[in-house]
Amino acid sequence: MRTHRKRLFFDIEVAPNIGLFWDAGYKKNISPESIIKERAIICICYKFEDDEEVQWLTWDKRQNDKAMLIDFIKVANTADEIVGHNGDKFDLAWIRTRCLFHGIPMFPKYVTVDTLKISRSMFKFNSNKLDYIAKFLNIGGKSHTEYSMWSDILLDNDRKQLDRMVDYCINDVAILEAVYKAMSNHIPPKTHFGMRFGGSKDNCPECGSDSLLKDGLTYLVSGSVKQRYQCKTCHKYFTANEKKNKN
Repeated sequence: MRTHRKRLFFDIEVAPNIGLFWDAGYKKNISPESIIKERAIICICYKFEDDEEVQWLTWDKRQNDKAMLIDFIKVANTADEIVGHNGDKFDLAWIRTRCLFHGIPMFPKYVTVDTLKISRSMFKFNSNKLDYIAKFLNIGGKSHTEYSMWSDILLDNDRKQLDRMVDYCINDVAILEAVYKAMSNHIPPKTHFGMRFGGSKDNCPECGSDSLLKDGLTYLVSGSVKQRYQCKTCHKYFTANEKKNKN
């Protein structure tokens, strides 16, 4: 039973605005009227959990991100969960804004897991940046970039630099998945994957297994009592209504 195929990991890279302004420096005010070319999404990289390869999409030769967004939304709409690092406030907000601009329909709400929010609320890292957490956990780190990569792509349509940016984004998705997996036992389930594959709501929400180990009771303020379980198959903890004949 494959219960992991609908958890989608994703990351985007974006272009800055191009504008005209007379003065630059610290705390300078540049008004929206100075923008002569709106920022857009350069590339989107994504993979479903445990797929071997990260997939990628880029804007077209005219630096238009519409077709790329149409393709990605088709993928995102099939996902049970969408995982990003700062995905709620940054990546998904960017995608939603650009889809609004192009008139591309999206679901009004997606089930998301934001590893930045998780790192801030559940752990005490020195930094909550994805690069730091990945290095802290000894599972890799972000690739090197420099300012010229963005300027060469945006101003010169440099294909080699675009390929470098895609590689950079692909690596981000790979370490995002690795960080998520390292944190996964600390992340409460948001969906019940077992139900997708015909399992029972009383089975493990992560993998659908009915091989469970009782691990005490949780007494809620509402007066109800929940049984804590650990799945013997995927080892995730969760709470549910008490089941009989499980040990």
